[in-house]
Amino acid sequence: MSRGHDIPVRLTTPLSRWDVESLHAGDRVLLSGVVYTARDAAHARLIALLEQGQPLPFPTEGQVIYYVGPTPPRPGAPIGSAGPTTSGRMDPYTPALLAAGIKGLIGKGGRSAEVRDALVKHRAIYFAATGGAGALLAQKIRSAAVVAWEDLGAEAVRRLVFEDFPLVVINDVLGNDLYEEGVARYRAESRP
Repeated sequence: MSRGHDIPVRLTTPLSRWDVESLHAGDRVLLSGVVYTARDAAHARLIALLEQGQPLPFPTEGQVIYYVGPTPPRPGAPIGSAGPTTSGRMDPYTPALLAAGIKGLIGKGGRSAEVRDALVKHRAIYFAATGGAGALLAQKIRSAAVVAWEDLGAEAVRRLVFEDFPLVVINDVLGNDLYEEGVARYRAESRP
């Protein structure tokens, strides 16, 4: 259940168990620190590494993955437009990454029942970033560097550094879903 914070919660990565357990669906968050990017193609490679017992190209414990394929940066900028991509495409891969220690996921749109169950089981959070605001969100990214699979272009794994990156908690460790709460509230309020 949302606490309806007027003031966003400030968090810094890596996220601790206390960090994620203190959040509730509907909380606004300003996230700072290192965040890694990965989309569909990178997720397939990450899972292949896990299945082979190989190390991943970045640490997982307490880390956050942002589903983004940024555009090339303008001269002097660390990154181009960096808006979230639809999270559902990563659903088949997500439970294994949560089991590997990932504590936060950032994207847009709803998640499958399997992912929501895995978030509860592994004590992790799903955040939404505002879709369609990639240029504004990029202003909250202080640095960006490719750390794996440069051949994937925009979908390469990058190490980003966030400063007060604005997010909303969609799924929390208690199994709450802000999207479902919103639909239920709308239905209740629109009854004659």
